[in-house]
Amino acid sequence: MSKISVTTIAGLTSGGDANTVKIESGDDFVVDTNVLKVDSSNNRVGMGTASPAKTLHVSLPTGSGATPTSQTVAVIDGNDNTELSILGGSSSVLGLNFGHSGDNDEGKIAYNTTTNSEEMNFFVKGLQSLEIKTDGYVKKPRQPAFSATATTTNIPLTTQTTVTLSSPRFNVGSHLSGNTFTAPISGKYLFTYLFYFTQLDASHTTLDVHIKTSNKQYQQTWNPSAFMGSDSNFSVSGSQICDMDANDTTFFAVYVSGGGAQTDIHGDSQVSGCLLL
Repeated sequence: MSKISVTTIAGLTSGGDANTVKIESGDDFVVDTNVLKVDSSNNRVGMGTASPAKTLHVSLPTGSGATPTSQTVAVIDGNDNTELSILGGSSSVLGLNFGHSGDNDEGKIAYNTTTNSEEMNFFVKGLQSLEIKTDGYVKKPRQPAFSATATTTNIPLTTQTTVTLSSPRFNVGSHLSGNTFTAPISGKYLFTYLFYFTQLDASHTTLDVHIKTSNKQYQQTWNPSAFMGSDSNFSVSGSQICDMDANDTTFFAVYVSGGGAQTDIHGDSQVSGCLLL
């Protein structure tokens, strides 16, 4: 191939194209095959590729020949208040996509510019994981959480009895199965209960409620015989922030001793739990 070596390429000094260097319509501009490619037919620019697939397409070398192994695509080296902006219309959805080749929805940050409805959303695996609303409210629609009805009939004496859970009002992520919650990841979890005991035997010398996790048991204890003159109803509530590892489990349990096995947990009782952090 013939080469022409030049020091300066200058545009015309007068006329409509003054101080302009032009490449005529239909002609591409190529630097070293794929270092830089201006595809005039499709109005695309490629860096590292001779076949740009988007308006701006940057492709880094891969494999054993790639140098360096950890590559910086671009550096914006500015002074204070340097910004990188992605601008759209008054009702646009602007986004940054992350993913494997051919899959740009593995991770995504999207911003809705609709007037009075601006919001930013973060997606993982194509699913919305974090939503920041116009007024600064933050929602985490995939955060593990549950609430379920709790019941038990004729709590047996001197036996730690698992509370039966049913009819979940919500079960985000389906981590509550039967009477047991399984932690999907390590973290700090909040668990609460509201138990409405009916026909509580006034002769019970012990009434215990337990939040039982794989790491620890959390317990409240009462002595009904010390404050009840006759069988009656009694409500208790409690909560605890628990440390859990991935795949640890939690369930709720009760224990009574003394008197008879007649105490029930009424169907108006509830338990709940969620991942805090």
